[in-house]
Amino acid sequence: MRIPKELEKLMFFGIFLCLDAFLYIFTLLPLRVFLAMFRFITLPCYGLRSHRGLTESDRRLLQPAQVCDMLKGVILVICYFMMHYVDYSMMYHLIRGQSVIKLYIIYNMLEVADRLFSSFGQDILDALYWTATEPKERKRAHIGVIPHFFMAVLYVFLHAILIMVQATTLNVAFNSHNKSLLTIMMSNNFVEIKGSVFKKFEKNNLFQMSNSDIKERFTNYVLLLIVCLRNMEQFSWNPDHLWVLFPDVCMVVASEIAVDIVKHAFITKFNDITADVYSEYRASLAFDLVSSRQKNAYTDYSDSVSRRMGFIPLPLAVLLIRVVTSSIKVQGVLAYLCVVLFYCGLISLKVLNSIVLLGKSCQYVKEAKMEEKLFNPVPTATPGKSAGKPQSMFKSTHGISTDENRSTSVTNQPVHQKDNTPSLLVTSNSDQFLTTPDGEEKDISQDSSELKHRSSKKDLLEIDRFTICGNRID
Repeated sequence: MRIPKELEKLMFFGIFLCLDAFLYIFTLLPLRVFLAMFRFITLPCYGLRSHRGLTESDRRLLQPAQVCDMLKGVILVICYFMMHYVDYSMMYHLIRGQSVIKLYIIYNMLEVADRLFSSFGQDILDALYWTATEPKERKRAHIGVIPHFFMAVLYVFLHAILIMVQATTLNVAFNSHNKSLLTIMMSNNFVEIKGSVFKKFEKNNLFQMSNSDIKERFTNYVLLLIVCLRNMEQFSWNPDHLWVLFPDVCMVVASEIAVDIVKHAFITKFNDITADVYSEYRASLAFDLVSSRQKNAYTDYSDSVSRRMGFIPLPLAVLLIRVVTSSIKVQGVLAYLCVVLFYCGLISLKVLNSIVLLGKSCQYVKEAKMEEKLFNPVPTATPGKSAGKPQSMFKSTHGISTDENRSTSVTNQPVHQKDNTPSLLVTSNSDQFLTTPDGEEKDISQDSSELKHRSSKKDLLEIDRFTICGNRID
């Protein structure tokens, strides 16, 4: 009976993490692209100035984080114009003419294809970011930036079309007269119980499934928003029609929540997993957020969310921009003023959401006693291994210590905790996250006892830090 409360806490936190990464595309990414373009245009003007005394990042035309921002912006713009060649009305009537059973099969296939696209697409984007920012002196052992870029554009375009077909199918179900298609599509959620409940699940597998459920629920909310926008446009934005759609929207959301609760309740019962595991999952997501907000972090939080949950905001953002621009006509000075005010409101929402998420994440990390992993000193080389071993490939690009890049679990090596590090997550500012506090080391036996006490959380503390897109510009 504790499962619904603990699960919804995790879902609530995870949905706001997805919202933070999603709002980043609309708010901060255009500003960062503008700053990168301004640097790209104005930096050659300083070419006659002596480079003496300048750091390597100052001599570079664009920093790696700015290169990644530019790539995201260009992909977004190109895919948006490509989506204009996809006729939404023709797709709607084509899907509406199919039989109910055929639409049910199509919707199941679209859900499976969406998960496969998300997994494959993040690898494509990661390959593009690394290829565009890798050190130039390294011998290239793969295809160049241009082929990777075209692959990324093709992926985002195809994934956006896939999500559009999902939204169109849901729209057809909403507008069907007998609501039979909507009932069948909601019953598809209950098939998940049959496919998941009677399987053996470890804690790590349950964590992956929880992340997938968070991403699926957030995507469904965006699809419902698209369906409401399209229907309101057809009825000339009549507020009365919104109340006609409201019961169906509530029915879809309620069925999703009920299926998740039943599924997780029986999985934890059959696999003898306590409800406290969801607080550990929440602390692990919070640790991702806090670690990516450090100044020396080389992964942006949107990439961290993508890796954990399989949520890629670019295709969903392309589709939402396409639907909004086709549904809402902006004419006149007052309308443009409303657009500017709406954009300022989105930026305010993004900043407020980020502040609240960071504060709650610090609280969750502190409650889980994971804060010492943020301040870990660089471990010394183990005896018997050569000290001159080649370092990680990220060193020359991002100027980060290579031992930090090979982030291993805290349970695999001694943690040199310092004496003067109490409550750092609460009292320190953001810049204090980067430094390792000075002080004397604790006794090794005490560290060993702490590691033994926390060995059960080994699988949750291994942080995937493959992506290299930095989230700050020095």
